[in-house]
Amino acid sequence: MPTSWILLILAALGIVAFYVSRARAIGSVDGDARRLHSLPIYYGLNGAMTALVPALLLLAVWLVVQPTLLDRSILSDLPDSAIPEGSTPGLVMGDVRRVADGVEQGFAFNQFGTRDLSSLNTEAVGEILSAGGTALGTPLTADVLSAAVDYWQARVVLSWIMAAAVIGIALIGTAWAIRKSQGEFRARNVVEKGVLILLMAAASIAILTTLGIVLSMLFETMNFFRQYSWTEFFFNLTWKPSFSGRGGASELGILPLLWGTLYISFIALIVAVPIGLFAAIYLSEYAGKRFRSIAKPLIEILAGIPTIVYGLFALVTVGPLLRDAFASPLGLGNSASSVMTAGLVMGIMLIPFVSSLSDDIINAVPQAMRDGSLGLGATQSETIRQVIVPAALPGIVGAVLLAASRAIGETMIVVLGAGAAARLDLNPFEAMTTVTVKIVSQLTGDTDFASPETLVAFALGLTLFVITLGLNVLALFIVRKYREQYE
Repeated sequence: MPTSWILLILAALGIVAFYVSRARAIGSVDGDARRLHSLPIYYGLNGAMTALVPALLLLAVWLVVQPTLLDRSILSDLPDSAIPEGSTPGLVMGDVRRVADGVEQGFAFNQFGTRDLSSLNTEAVGEILSAGGTALGTPLTADVLSAAVDYWQARVVLSWIMAAAVIGIALIGTAWAIRKSQGEFRARNVVEKGVLILLMAAASIAILTTLGIVLSMLFETMNFFRQYSWTEFFFNLTWKPSFSGRGGASELGILPLLWGTLYISFIALIVAVPIGLFAAIYLSEYAGKRFRSIAKPLIEILAGIPTIVYGLFALVTVGPLLRDAFASPLGLGNSASSVMTAGLVMGIMLIPFVSSLSDDIINAVPQAMRDGSLGLGATQSETIRQVIVPAALPGIVGAVLLAASRAIGETMIVVLGAGAAARLDLNPFEAMTTVTVKIVSQLTGDTDFASPETLVAFALGLTLFVITLGLNVLALFIVRKYREQYE
């Protein structure tokens, strides 16, 4: 049964549970709602929650767990000969799912008038799937076709079992809620406790998501370091991956990538932080309301421009301009792709991140602090330097950190503006690359997720995460130490 149908049935049961529970509660006190412990709506909400929440939880867990268990079951039945040389179980399982999806969409059984694909040959099914737009990573074999049929049949059976279980839980919850809907039942307490749990769950999503991201990268990084030396990864000065033979000829040193990342981000921050901070100070302290109402939205437009557009701007305009005006006359290089190109364009992109947040923080400084400083004889510029900026420093540091994190994680501007060369060089007019660019390149195409050349992407990502976390901790320490002078 399709999931959408299950959700519609659950919605109908929730509505029924709401109105029947509410009516039963009122009926239990002979229609006098004043004798109820809670307002009638709480009895209805309790009925809907009792019917829907357990069923929806079961549905969510089932939808998450079923694909993993089904994949493992099908893979365990596949013979070793079903995995071609140079392929992996994951790639073969992807083909099994594609064939099964083609079956479900009707490419095969609509033409042959049957749902039994076991009698069809692989050539006929392959042609039908191709006609339906389903592309396979490897030629369709009899083993893959048989596994796809088993996969499709198991998925159909499990979907009906899931529907029966979920709807059954909803019916049990509905009956239980209706039975409990009596005048003395503390429905309001139950509903408010349920809402509290829902709010706690919502607040935990960010924490659990961060934990899941870290653990997913950590486990794959551990697999990488089982195949590749961590000393070579962190201290080797060469980045030269080779996909010819599971890492035997690869040199995967992160230092050139880290250098390119920090170099480009440093130039971007040199551009973005002064311009953004000065713009924020002017807009909040000097500009009139009319000019501010025009200038601030125009600055924030920069944040809405897609990064690919910035990349094209760097490739077509900024890169050739820097090459012709500075790099070539000074003998520093002849390439339009350079660290300076990517850094300048990225700095322009980061200006609204710094200016908009800093402007909001500066405006949040109490007016009494300005009035007190001016009343003691300080000029407006002295008030800004000695009172407003120190008071707004935590927010300004947060804006700078946000810009730094955005710069470290940028990809498209670097690809088009700085190139893809991994090197250690001080010349800002040479092409370099960043960690994020190499993460994308290592995971592009039909890659073997068991090889170090692919697993290194997770090690790169975890390293970036640790660096960003360290910067945040250091900034928090500095801000707290500085704020102690004002407490």
